[in-house]
Amino acid sequence: MKILLHSDKQKQIAKSGVGRAMVHQKEALALNNVPFTTNAKDKDYDLIHINTIFPESYLMGKKAKKLGKKVIYHAHSTEEDFQNSFLLSNQVAPLFKTWLKKCYSSADLIITPTPYSKKLLENYDLGKPIVAISNGIDLKFYEQNEERAKNFRKKYGFKDSDKVIISVGLYIERKGIVDFVELAKQMPEYHFVWFGYTNLNTVPAHIKQAVQTKLDNLHFPGYIPREELRDAYLGADLFLFMTHEETEGIVLLEALASKIPTLVRDIPIYEGWFKDGINVYKASTMEEFHNKISGILTHELKDVTEEGYKVAKARDIKEIGKQLKEVYEYVLNDLNEEKK
Repeated sequence: MKILLHSDKQKQIAKSGVGRAMVHQKEALALNNVPFTTNAKDKDYDLIHINTIFPESYLMGKKAKKLGKKVIYHAHSTEEDFQNSFLLSNQVAPLFKTWLKKCYSSADLIITPTPYSKKLLENYDLGKPIVAISNGIDLKFYEQNEERAKNFRKKYGFKDSDKVIISVGLYIERKGIVDFVELAKQMPEYHFVWFGYTNLNTVPAHIKQAVQTKLDNLHFPGYIPREELRDAYLGADLFLFMTHEETEGIVLLEALASKIPTLVRDIPIYEGWFKDGINVYKASTMEEFHNKISGILTHELKDVTEEGYKVAKARDIKEIGKQLKEVYEYVLNDLNEEKK
């Protein structure tokens, strides 16, 4: 068994969750001794695992089928998480969904990160098996390290006494960036830092205005390398994830693996595996976010980071590799038998 891990436009997606997922897949397969290649010109493979939804990705899957190869599509995207992102995204979302259905239904099997996104896709009538497998997390990479934590504060000029709140994502409404900026206005005693970048010419005016807000306690350093982001998780006081919609949220797993106190928006995807006050904190309204930020940073609310770490630990990259291997073997062997 040999796998072709495939994505197109790798430079463009390198800073996205899909780009990070590809990195995780390579690590997961290597840890489980699953032979793989990322060379699209390599014809010596049994199954192609496609991560992107560009036209060339779809054609790559069709080409693989003609060569007698098996095809798995990784459903990182849904219509729901495409909405409220870029200019005109809501208007073109139905067309985007039509294209997703064309791509995903061309596969032998579909992988998606969570039971929540699996449920969404089941309503798309794709006619193919759908399996939920987390994108996973490299726990060792995010181990506690006091020196790295200090490096973060030193680089950005934060004192030990400063309370620093971070978030990570594109500059899009779905990620909750407008609310993040509003909280920075309401809570000048804390530093708010947003890591990530999007060309402001591609987002609505109110998002551009939010990012260009000038406050002494609001910082937009842009995209930073994975190693620097890890140091930020280790050195900050709170990870604030105000996203309105996700298929999983790799950055959330990174935060939990780093054992940073975490506050998320209470949205359907996190029902079941996250419990408020048990392994993370949740909020729905701006007032709730304000109160829970204060409670976490003043230690009035109990520390639940160890329980949050257990959620990340259950999605350790090596375990994800085992699950991927099982699915590959199923598609190459059992799936054919079931169709007979």
